[in-house]
Amino acid sequence: MAGHKDLQQTLEYPMNHSFRSTLALALVASTLALGACGNMSRGERDTAVGAAVGGVAGSILTGGSTVGTVGGAVVGGVIGNEVSKKK
Repeated sequence: MAGHKDLQQTLEYPMNHSFRSTLALALVASTLALGACGNMSRGERDTAVGAAVGGVAGSILTGGSTVGTVGGAVVGGVIGNEVSKKK
């Protein structure tokens, strides 16, 4: 059983570390983005928020993949932009 526990810890560490790093980066980016949103139009703000949320979601869903993060940011930005047009 000791081998099984070691394997479990080995598999859990990268996911926990990646998730924590992504979460910390998202918090820092969100804090900076909120300060910069003061002079933005509604459409620009919705696009930026969509891109930030999409990037975090893409990163989490793909295990920290750069392509997943960028893809999520692009999709999130497009969705945020479209949502702002409907208001």
